[in-house]
Amino acid sequence: MRILRKLLRDTGGMAMTELALSAPLVLTAGLFGLESANLAITHMKVSQSSMMIADNASRIGDETLLQDRRIYEIDVTDLMRGADLQMGEQLDIFQHGRVVLSSLETDPDDDAEAQQYIHWQRCMGKLKYEPQFGKEGDGKGDPSFTGMGPSGEEVMAPPGGAVIFVEVAYEYQPIITDAFISDRIITTYGSFIVRESRDLREIYQKNPLLPDDPATCDKYERFRTHESPRRESGGWDWKF
Repeated sequence: MRILRKLLRDTGGMAMTELALSAPLVLTAGLFGLESANLAITHMKVSQSSMMIADNASRIGDETLLQDRRIYEIDVTDLMRGADLQMGEQLDIFQHGRVVLSSLETDPDDDAEAQQYIHWQRCMGKLKYEPQFGKEGDGKGDPSFTGMGPSGEEVMAPPGGAVIFVEVAYEYQPIITDAFISDRIITTYGSFIVRESRDLREIYQKNPLLPDDPATCDKYERFRTHESPRRESGGWDWKF
């Protein structure tokens, strides 16, 4: 009886017991906070990437004072490569995501030059993702197509001009677990009007005899797998 009464009065293990009971809850809350913070940062990076790519794409083109700016297939590839470098290896946007680059223009066959249509579209990335706001050729002869973007907030190209519209989809890569995340696919979009006088007829080839492979939307690649031809202007080779 004396030993039993001594054990009942002994409180030496209470703190250890409380710690053992509360540790899983504290650890779960900490992991949830860490994963949530990383998810928010990734959201911000993906959103910034869509705006950055749209802005850069609205500026690219061959510099000349004698004719409208031309853009080339190698320009689009360089643009995508630059976006990947700027986003960093940790995000690896083309390994885990997809970028859809669209040129929204007004139909030259429309007398009023008011009909919106997607003239061309280029894509890069391994993620299986279908563009949410239209595909190449959409709007041609279709008055119901009023622009690109969420319903009621569509972006429209000015008569005779163009708007670069970019969609970015990215599959979030958890640092610990995805148990706290309901949907791992992050989607953002951005657009910029082409501010310079641009040749809108097509995307050209730098060297028609040695053409660059267009990043068309039927391909799901991180980058092209063959060796790129030497840049005429810069004099270097990029192997993707």
